[in-house]
Amino acid sequence: MKHLVYGFLSLSLACSVFAQSTSMEQARTAVKKKAATDYEKKCLALTKQGGGNESKRLQKIFDLQWSYVMVTFPEWATSVGFPGQDDRWTDNSFDGSAVLEKELLCTLKLIKSISRKKLNTADLFLDNIQNRVDGLKFPDEYFQISQLGGLHQNIAGLFENVPARNEADYKNIIARLNGASKVMDNGLAFLKEGFSKKITPPKITLRDVPDQVQAMIKDNPLESPVLLPFTKMPNTISKEKAEALQKEAIEIYNKDLKPRFVELKKYLVDTYIPAARESIGMKDLPDGTNWYNYRLKSTTTTDMTAQQIHELGLKEVARIDSEMKQLVKDMKYKGSFEDFQDFLKTDKQFYYTKAEDLLAGYRDIAKRIDPELIKVFGKLPRQPYGVVPVPAYSEKSQTTAYYNDGSIKAGRPGLFYANTYDLKSRPKWEMEALTLHEAVPGHHLQISLANEMENVPEFRKYGFYTAFIEGWGLYAESLGYELGMYKDPYQKYGQLTYEMWRALRLVVDTGIHALGWEREQSIEYMMNNISKASHDIIVEVDRYIVWPGQATAYKIGQLKIKELRNKATDELGDKFDVRKFHDVVLAQGALPLSVLEKNVDEYIKAEQKKKTAQAPAAKKLN
Repeated sequence: MKHLVYGFLSLSLACSVFAQSTSMEQARTAVKKKAATDYEKKCLALTKQGGGNESKRLQKIFDLQWSYVMVTFPEWATSVGFPGQDDRWTDNSFDGSAVLEKELLCTLKLIKSISRKKLNTADLFLDNIQNRVDGLKFPDEYFQISQLGGLHQNIAGLFENVPARNEADYKNIIARLNGASKVMDNGLAFLKEGFSKKITPPKITLRDVPDQVQAMIKDNPLESPVLLPFTKMPNTISKEKAEALQKEAIEIYNKDLKPRFVELKKYLVDTYIPAARESIGMKDLPDGTNWYNYRLKSTTTTDMTAQQIHELGLKEVARIDSEMKQLVKDMKYKGSFEDFQDFLKTDKQFYYTKAEDLLAGYRDIAKRIDPELIKVFGKLPRQPYGVVPVPAYSEKSQTTAYYNDGSIKAGRPGLFYANTYDLKSRPKWEMEALTLHEAVPGHHLQISLANEMENVPEFRKYGFYTAFIEGWGLYAESLGYELGMYKDPYQKYGQLTYEMWRALRLVVDTGIHALGWEREQSIEYMMNNISKASHDIIVEVDRYIVWPGQATAYKIGQLKIKELRNKATDELGDKFDVRKFHDVVLAQGALPLSVLEKNVDEYIKAEQKKKTAQAPAAKKLN
């Protein structure tokens, strides 16, 4: 799942924004003095209603909060299929962001007024809000752009996935095109303020960003990703109306958007990137150590320190390395382990030469997995999914693959994005593990089941606990053995390679952001421990640099799920049912790992109770 991060634009346009509010700090001060917003008034009213039926009041809070979130973040509303918001953007100005902070604090006060003795869902909501409040002290808003995303890609990405079925949808798209220039202006204001405070992404990671922006700039507007919906319009719209809408979109692009992309690129090339920071670790930023520790806690949902995570990574790297070497030995490969790694990186049999063949290969794997899922899951999602290429404008700096969730309400399938850039760095032997992770039974299955939950507050369907979501994705790779995959020893080696990939992340992420590792040191460490192409490794290390802490979640979540499965297997013996176990793990959507463990413990106790009740009664003695 991707999240919108706003940023940028031209120096001249930013000046008009600064004229309204010269800094985020001044915006916060000004907003504090303003009258309460409508949401704050409703918050206060619900806060004062304590003492009655707390369950009903909690439901009112959830309903209020969900409506507020959908109206406040209309891009997300579009994503989940919430009606009426498809023509709007989030207010990402200084004042708008200050209002969001003020309203977040109001929400925290409200949820704390609930008596939570028997309302576990309130605890989850409180933890989520408290975590966001704890993060307000760290200025993440200054990271408006990176090689992995930013305003340019987010605008294009939104228009790739908006409803485009009829004339009303296209009027909404036109309205958003009209509003996009303001979003870009506001984003640049944050970018510039961060720049003035020397809070920027590391310079080395920004090298491809100007070309990504350039991909938005086209002499023929319909070739720009921003106008993708207008390249093929539905037959529900008359030819005359379609031409009129297309003409209007082109005018907006030429007048408002293209000039802003041009100015953005100029600002990045002439000013921002040349003076961006040289250091790569988060510890080098203001209060960087605490900032990174906050990231680790939020991402892993544990209290593990950077040093503990680093040491866990070293231990896992050693274990997996031993398994990989044993597999190569069992394959009776003639040559050293290093020779085998070189063989995997260079032999032509392991690589496609056409992008369409790579995509077809992934689709074949996915459809071989699908019918096997029923063997290890009792409940499967209704949501369909597909395999598509990573967009050309971001493929060079993008990772090997990622997943974007779909929505039945919005009429959008889940999508597994496979990177077709530099095919000689996309080996066939990694494809089964990658499909299991990104599609099924990994992200698509887990996220779709969460979105399809019934009789739960809406926020529960979209919980984003990285350790759970990515931990499940990595755990799902290991299920390939039970699903009839990995019959080819090279694919099995690919599964171990991807497990090693995630173990290395524990070492490198903490090494960079807590222990002072340099970029080349990190690249070399990974090159020495994995059979991946250098391009892939460089892209990954740069990902860890600009996304501190996120990469640590995979292994920590996977190890917890494996631990809980082993516990259930040991305690239930022949009564252990893997389908039931997986259904329990996924039944409540994404969760903090501590809550997941509690749920599995309750499942084990319930199954043991059934086992005892079903045991034959002892014969009475005469």
